[in-house]
Amino acid sequence: MKSFEQSVYELIVETSTNLPGDVRIAVQRGKAAENEATRAGLALSTIVTNIEMAEDQVSPICQDTGMPTFIVHTPVGANQIQMKRDIHSAIVQATKEGKLRPNSVDSLTGKNSGDNLGPGTPVIHFEQWEKDEIDVRLILKGGGCENKNIQYSLPAELEGLGKAGRDLDGIRKCILHAIYQAQGQGCSAGFLGVGIGGDRTTGYELAKQQLFRPLDDTNPIPELAELEAYIMDNANKLGIGTMGFGGEVTLLGCKIGVMNRLPASFFVSVAYNCWAFRRQGVLVDPATGEISSWIYPRGSEVDMSALQAAQQAEAGAAAAELTEKQTAAASSREVVLQTPISEEQIRSLRVGDVVIIKGEMHTGRDALHKYLMDHDAPIDLNGAVIYHCGPVMLKDEEGWHVKAAGPTTSIREEPYQGDILKKFGIRAVIGKGGMGPKTLAALQEHGGVYLNAIGGAAQYYAECIKKVNGVDFMEFGIPEAMWHLEVDGFAAIVTMDSHGNSLHAEVEKDSLEKLSQFKETVFK
Repeated sequence: MKSFEQSVYELIVETSTNLPGDVRIAVQRGKAAENEATRAGLALSTIVTNIEMAEDQVSPICQDTGMPTFIVHTPVGANQIQMKRDIHSAIVQATKEGKLRPNSVDSLTGKNSGDNLGPGTPVIHFEQWEKDEIDVRLILKGGGCENKNIQYSLPAELEGLGKAGRDLDGIRKCILHAIYQAQGQGCSAGFLGVGIGGDRTTGYELAKQQLFRPLDDTNPIPELAELEAYIMDNANKLGIGTMGFGGEVTLLGCKIGVMNRLPASFFVSVAYNCWAFRRQGVLVDPATGEISSWIYPRGSEVDMSALQAAQQAEAGAAAAELTEKQTAAASSREVVLQTPISEEQIRSLRVGDVVIIKGEMHTGRDALHKYLMDHDAPIDLNGAVIYHCGPVMLKDEEGWHVKAAGPTTSIREEPYQGDILKKFGIRAVIGKGGMGPKTLAALQEHGGVYLNAIGGAAQYYAECIKKVNGVDFMEFGIPEAMWHLEVDGFAAIVTMDSHGNSLHAEVEKDSLEKLSQFKETVFK
């Protein structure tokens, strides 16, 4: 199988840069269901643009290329040891060429391996089967949505829904609660894989396996087919919306599997995947290692012209029925801010304003925030903008270049953010998914804002970065280093302002009220 390594490399590049056709259709349907004038509509339009940019530029759709997870089915007698070596070599090549971000971190030292290899990374599951061909499937599931995975042990008491028992109705409540608890932090609108039964380990494995199902298939188990349809019909009634901005589109797909369990255990495991649903697969010739076919339709091969035409007609009719509430959500003003930013400028902003940033901003994630709690910053941050981002970077003779640079989930920095805002005079924080009450209080006291960028839109934002001015803390690894970036036209939405207002808190409260409406519903 001389060509197997190259085939795996092509699979990695395709998965990272070209969203599959069935996922694109789901995103396009979501876009048509949302009014373009709202915040959620703007987010979906940006997402569609980003998908096209990633394909055109053969660059990562999202900067967080996740934990590469392979499921490989092989004929009896295939050399799985050599195949594993080839997969590792392909991973190293893809990382070196900027198709994957170096994401393998030593859990004890915090050191990034730099090549996506290390104990446990990448994840490779081998299974033998009686077919002659080799089936290789890959999913790139980012950390933001991975953190919103959740497992329930039934019976359980669930917020807003009450008791969930060991039956289909209890499973229904778990799935609805899983969608509610993710809010916008998992880059909604998302996709769910659900595993019923098993133990704690196999339950999660079953849930992730569901994400490899085609989005247009029908569950062969009638009860689960009915439950999948129920979830798709009702999840979007929670009003969480794309990026957690509120709106009509919260979920784009739901697939459920079941396995036997122990009498004492009843687990419902939910694998939440963001809109950047990057999974692909290939059938490989066992003699040559060459790709014989792609398992999922490649994005560029799907003709969506008829779908788009029908959706445009539907959107035109829907626009005439735009409610007063939607109109209020749609209205916003656009404010251009040149860094450094004054407190007066920040105090003038309100939730819903669209901010366009020009000047220098600085990336900062988990390692940097922890460091800054006890140390000085390497540069003056008074009036500065901190961007929760771990970019994909490549270096050549001309210096560093940004290949992908979307926002990471901000809530991880909640223990640090408020203190760091006040300590260094930072005026704006950019991320996704919002932050909590401690940060909100600091924004009000100090005069700061939280700006929500569109999660996963790594190519859209990379284009706004005109120059890399420098970098500090490379010892933290590329994603965690502090990059100093010159930007122009960087757009984000004020979702937490200096007056104590938080769109995220409002949406969560509203969605909890809507969730409770499903409490008395019984699903059998």
